Amino acid sequence: MRAVIPFKKNNAKSRLRALLSQEEREGFAMAMLNDMAEALLGSGCFKVIDLLTTSLIEIKGLNTVLTEKGLNEALNEYLEKMSSHSMDEPVLIIMADIPLASIKNISDIISFQADIVIVPGRMGGTNALFIRNPSSFRVDYYGASFLKHIEIARRNNLEIEVSDSFNLSTDIDEVADLVEVLIHGKGQAAHYLKKIGLTLLESNGRVGVKRK
Repeated sequence: MRAVIPFKKNNAKSRLRALLSQEEREGFAMAMLNDMAEALLGSGCFKVIDLLTTSLIEIKGLNTVLTEKGLNEALNEYLEKMSSHSMDEPVLIIMADIPLASIKNISDIISFQADIVIVPGRMGGTNALFIRNPSSFRVDYYGASFLKHIEIARRNNLEIEVSDSFNLSTDIDEVADLVEVLIHGKGQAAHYLKKIGLTLLESNGRVGVKRK
């Protein structure tokens, strides 16, 4: 069993530019990636964890796989290579920007017996896919990818399980999302935000983020 994390460092998390500089966004992205790596390694479930990335990045315990392709092309090429090289073993595709993910969350995903386990993100996205037989599935991210992945699985007569979790659904794209990291985060991502001076802002019954 293996896991793969797609990751782009250069100009990461552009929708956070209203609050964070490019250097800070890239630092925060790396902190979230390290949190994800820690959860995957800590689960002890994977003999290989691949980092599919456009930059040369070294993280202990992860195997860096360089690519210049977009998300869908890179992941589908990865799945195809696994199939063609007789490595048709279960694979977990999981996004790097899920800083609340825990070891238990990872273990829960792979405990399902379905052919495809889909972890939805907010606004119709897909935060993780557990694929028991990579030769039977190709991904289609962006837009309402959760619905697209459901349709792909049905089209291929694959049994589907949806794994819904607050931690795993909390992907970080917008400034408002940082609230969840500051409240619930315990890893490097939360530490990084606090280190650069971000804190919670309570106003008119709402919670936001501000710099100290």
